[in-house]
Amino acid sequence: MANSRKTAVSILIKVINNGSYSNIAVNNELIKSDLKSADKAFTTALVYGVLDRKITLDYIISKYIKTDISKIKPITLNALRIALYQIIFMDKIPESAAVNESVNIVKTSKERYNSAFVNGVLRNYLRSGETIPAGNDKKSLGIRYSCKEWIVESFISDYGADTAEELLRQSLEIPPVCLRVNTLKTTPERLVDLLESEGIKAEKSDVQGSVKVLSPIDVAGTTAYKNGLFHVEDEASQKMLLKVGFCENTRVLDLCSAPGGKAFTAAEHMKNNGEIIAMDLYKHRVELISSGAKRLGISNIKAIVADATAKNTELGKFDVVLCDVPCSGLGVIRRKPEIKYRDITQAEYKVLLETQKRILENADFYLKPGGKLVYSTCTLKKAENEAQISDFLDKYGNYDVKYNVNYMPHIDGTDGFFTAILYKKR
Repeated sequence: MANSRKTAVSILIKVINNGSYSNIAVNNELIKSDLKSADKAFTTALVYGVLDRKITLDYIISKYIKTDISKIKPITLNALRIALYQIIFMDKIPESAAVNESVNIVKTSKERYNSAFVNGVLRNYLRSGETIPAGNDKKSLGIRYSCKEWIVESFISDYGADTAEELLRQSLEIPPVCLRVNTLKTTPERLVDLLESEGIKAEKSDVQGSVKVLSPIDVAGTTAYKNGLFHVEDEASQKMLLKVGFCENTRVLDLCSAPGGKAFTAAEHMKNNGEIIAMDLYKHRVELISSGAKRLGISNIKAIVADATAKNTELGKFDVVLCDVPCSGLGVIRRKPEIKYRDITQAEYKVLLETQKRILENADFYLKPGGKLVYSTCTLKKAENEAQISDFLDKYGNYDVKYNVNYMPHIDGTDGFFTAILYKKR
């Protein structure tokens, strides 16, 4: 367990202090570690637990120190965080083990001079037991659900206090793992059997062509994954793509494609016929699309490096244009908890909204009359969703809205996800 905790501290420093993505940092550290499977699971639980609860944990730590928390050295601070997380939020960990192991992590590090400090803070907490604020004001909600106040304010403004708290509560839940079955190679029933033969409990989803994983395991390590029998995609996205109704031998443009999940699902609906141009701004992300298509055995996708905000007359016109635009990501904070701790200025947010608008308007340039424009985000901010569609329809009067829905985690069991499918009349 000591190695698990030490590894967790190392990963947290990479994510919190150095700006690494949590999923990449976790995967990289665990791959090169010699930890056993159970220890890797414990490390992962600690990392994501601390990331989920960082504001809450830091609030408690601040009650037992005389200096500003930002001045505490990184190993020391993250050792305190993992200890408190175990004590407060994990039922089966003895308090003595949580305290002693964190003290040992610091004692055997370059910050060894802080080991007594760590011991003192944790012992003082165990004696007094500082409580978490129970109020419904934005500050209390932010501390209780470990979320920046601007996000709390945004949810309250868009949905009211009750729904805002439901969304915040859901942000701390473990998200479901949903798979899009590669129908070019197998069926949901066969995939469930194959996964269970590898020790992974799974079940067929209510969404056509989808399977839910019920075991806490990295599905990318399975033989089924390596053989291209599925890719990971949330049910909200899968539902949207079913509503589009892709036909064989059509042309599809995916403007912001990487890592390619929506393009892969579209290709499967099209039975690997027709043509899909999948673009992204960065070469390494385009390579992710190409490698994913190759693993799945999809041949009708052409991945290219291109700017979704710029027009390219050489690409021609398309029957369907997908724009899953860059967004604030507030619908997926339970999957990417580091999003909760980002600050965004009004100027930065204005640029984001303008980028979304330009991509959406660019989609019209590429779309044939009679075609379908599909706009989506993984955020719940109405300024990026309903407002963008309303502004677009005001400017372009030749569209009918065929589908317009906000998927809500606490209602639909999916990620927070917005989509609108527009039909171009002329």
